[in-house]
Amino acid sequence: MNAYLTTAAVSYLLGSIPFGYLLVRIFRHEDVRSSGSGNIGATNVARKSPALGIATLLLDAAKGIAAVVIARAWFDLPRPQLLLTVAAFFAVVGHLFPVWLKFRGGKGVATSLGAFILLTPKSILCMALLFLIVVAAFRYVSLASLITAAAFPLLAWTFHEYSDSRQLLLIAAVSLLVIWKHRQNIARLGAGTESRLGTKSSPVTKSGVTKSASIGATRQ
Repeated sequence: MNAYLTTAAVSYLLGSIPFGYLLVRIFRHEDVRSSGSGNIGATNVARKSPALGIATLLLDAAKGIAAVVIARAWFDLPRPQLLLTVAAFFAVVGHLFPVWLKFRGGKGVATSLGAFILLTPKSILCMALLFLIVVAAFRYVSLASLITAAAFPLLAWTFHEYSDSRQLLLIAAVSLLVIWKHRQNIARLGAGTESRLGTKSSPVTKSGVTKSASIGATRQ
């Protein structure tokens, strides 16, 4: 049994559990993908229910932690850091591209924080503080997510929270994937139509853009 292949598969399956989608479906009998940003992550779930949004945040982070803990428990390697980073990476990939939802998942922020908190604790702490500062200052969760994602590889390198250059490459890959998943948010931020924290959800159009955003773009 190859430790890396097994870890990648198990971590992907853990990461692909769509907690946001499941919670809204179970407790509100709705599809969270049909409102707000159309995303299954905590921010969009919170537009439906703040309590479910918090639960989604915690569960998405927990599945990232679980992937790393399971890899550590299953395989007793002399230098396990690379294996654990593989576990963290594939947990995030599972969240971003879940097979259960036709590979259309969340944006990976909470899962990334959970997956790497045991591996790069100093970086994650700095990212959490940076996230809160940006949200408090601008009330754009997407902007805070983008800034913290971009800062992740630099922070890991600064604190030297890696023992192998391949770990740093995987961290950089996670950062790029999270930023790529925010590409529509980047476009809305540039157009001035991005929703601020506390904005009520709107139905999603066929193009994946909220009706309010479409109206705002038309008016500009």
